[in-house]
Amino acid sequence: MIQVTVTKSCPHCKSTDIIKNGKDYKGDQKFHCNACSAYGTLDTTGRYTSERKEEILRAYQERSSMHGISRIFGTARKTLARWLKQKAKVVPEVADTLEPVRPGDVLELDELWSFVYSKANPRWVWIALCRRTRQIVAFFVGDRSELSCRELWNKIPEVYRDCHTFSDFWDAYLKVFATGKHHSVGKESGETNHVERWNNTLRQRIARFVRKTLSFSKVDFYHELVLRMFIIRYNIECISQ
Repeated sequence: MIQVTVTKSCPHCKSTDIIKNGKDYKGDQKFHCNACSAYGTLDTTGRYTSERKEEILRAYQERSSMHGISRIFGTARKTLARWLKQKAKVVPEVADTLEPVRPGDVLELDELWSFVYSKANPRWVWIALCRRTRQIVAFFVGDRSELSCRELWNKIPEVYRDCHTFSDFWDAYLKVFATGKHHSVGKESGETNHVERWNNTLRQRIARFVRKTLSFSKVDFYHELVLRMFIIRYNIECISQ
């Protein structure tokens, strides 16, 4: 007969000076660490793998709400909220996902209406899209004022600020973007077709951005986070295509 000895260590301090401390409601062995006084469960059976977490977080970037995620995957809302807060700390900047700029690149600008908790609290999503790569160069969530438009300009990487830009006739663009390189045009010109098509993609993919919907963000943090996560993934997918 072959016997195998397995040595367990504390997940917190890695000390092997631990003792049994009963079992949890699923029957998994609990422990107490004599070194750091930590309590917990060894080898939990219900722990999510990193791949499973990413799958669930990706589903959250589609039309599913937190309640929908809970029904489909059996994940508690508090658990999903904790994952999202952790994800917010490691999500890369939009500028880090962009292809290098080329001479002749053009940016298309537009603003998209959304709301948080109530339609009385509108949140305008300002978008700058590169026509060649179809990537989102910068975005900002705010009101529809000149100040928000300037925040969009500040978020555009320096290497893209010399590009010609096209937008609709909203006054804020004329006050913020450089005269001579910015062009205000109507929809019939076709110069903003790509960014307007992207707005439609966003509304189709994420329910909280649909004009008439029962899905909505209750707080600004999740409203902007899910948008940022979607844009990062969209930009990366544009490179791989």
